[in-house]
Amino acid sequence: MGTTNFYLEPNSVCSGIATVPGDKSISHRAVMLASLAEGESQVVGFLPSTDCEATLKAFQSMGVKIDRFTETNVRIQGVGIKGLRAPSDKLDMGNSGTAMRLMSGILCGQQFDSILVGDHSLSSRPMRRIQKPLLQMGAKLVTDEDGTPPLTIQVSSELVGLNYVLPVPSAQVKSCVLLAGMYAKGKTCVEEKTPTRDHTERMLQTLSYPIEVNRHNVCVEGGGKLLASDIEIPGDISSAAFLIVGALISNKAVLTIRNVGVNPTRDGVIQILQLMGANIQLTNPRTMGMEPVADLIIHSSELHGIEIPQALIANSIDEFPIIFIAAACAEGVTTLKGAEELRVKESDRIAEMVKGLKVLGVDVDEKPDGLIVKGGELNGGEINSGGDHRIAMSFAIASIKAKQAITVLDTENVMTSFPNFVEVLSKLGLKITQQISQH
Repeated sequence: MGTTNFYLEPNSVCSGIATVPGDKSISHRAVMLASLAEGESQVVGFLPSTDCEATLKAFQSMGVKIDRFTETNVRIQGVGIKGLRAPSDKLDMGNSGTAMRLMSGILCGQQFDSILVGDHSLSSRPMRRIQKPLLQMGAKLVTDEDGTPPLTIQVSSELVGLNYVLPVPSAQVKSCVLLAGMYAKGKTCVEEKTPTRDHTERMLQTLSYPIEVNRHNVCVEGGGKLLASDIEIPGDISSAAFLIVGALISNKAVLTIRNVGVNPTRDGVIQILQLMGANIQLTNPRTMGMEPVADLIIHSSELHGIEIPQALIANSIDEFPIIFIAAACAEGVTTLKGAEELRVKESDRIAEMVKGLKVLGVDVDEKPDGLIVKGGELNGGEINSGGDHRIAMSFAIASIKAKQAITVLDTENVMTSFPNFVEVLSKLGLKITQQISQH
């Protein structure tokens, strides 16, 4: 078996016009909720990544008819909220924490048993955070002894509504509880101190499910119906973030990225980069379904270090690997505190980024809940992605500023969120090649 690596020549540029693949979070939710709706939904802009395909396959295996017109254009014949059938096998969620946590909420309300499994990385991610509220609702869900997958879900006699206060900001836990709430008796409310991404709430509204959304509180009534609707998925801001930073650190670049989702619960990365001096303009604002969208225009900018505001951490949590690359290329010191959540993502993103940055000669100081990066020159070298797509893509972008070539090892995982990454970057001027190494 070979592994896929990226080889990047130094001193390239990220400039031109691009689009990024459909939003991963929204793609998962579109498949889940359209499958449970009554009638036929057309989903345009679906992300054909390994993660989202795993969600699609799971619903097909539970009796949902899904047709593909193209890779990104999918027609889903909903079976209604109670129409899923028992799968004949375990449901494999691949690398996706989103899929596993949200599916748990849905599966707890079914009249059949199910088992959710995942790859090596997903099998070490914490699941007690969803288990706790689901058990309080009367669900029967068992994790491994250390609170990790596989998850075994058994039929429970009845779910009851719950008022749940999120102990840590997590859109996945919030969504899991709300989705279980559709199957519960009475009302289910989730309260969050820090707002997290609200794609589930918007998608429930798109499919006409009764939901109340206040500033810190979201409630659903059990026993409602989802009605099919056509869904258009915007470009993923998390994928766009790599190109944005690529343009900012390039010499004399102007980059336009079309159709990017700019949901206010997800745009922390743009605000953080603007605080660092980034010239990013949002033009042509509009909505796709319930989601706000814009075209972004990015000019090369002189970045400077900042202390990252606590208020922006929750809605930029997935973008920190690439924000650290921006920090390494900025003048001065950038400090991040209060982001221990980064240690339980697809990898320990604090530890992996520190390792990689040190290979490139960056002055970086690791903290339990963040890091301190001193900007300066980047050397080349060989970086291990730790099996994490966002780490792999971040170090590919770092090559723009590097003095020597960078090799990123183990980049197969990029397929989980940005399948055409190499192609898009090559068009914009990065000197990137994909190599297969035998071992």
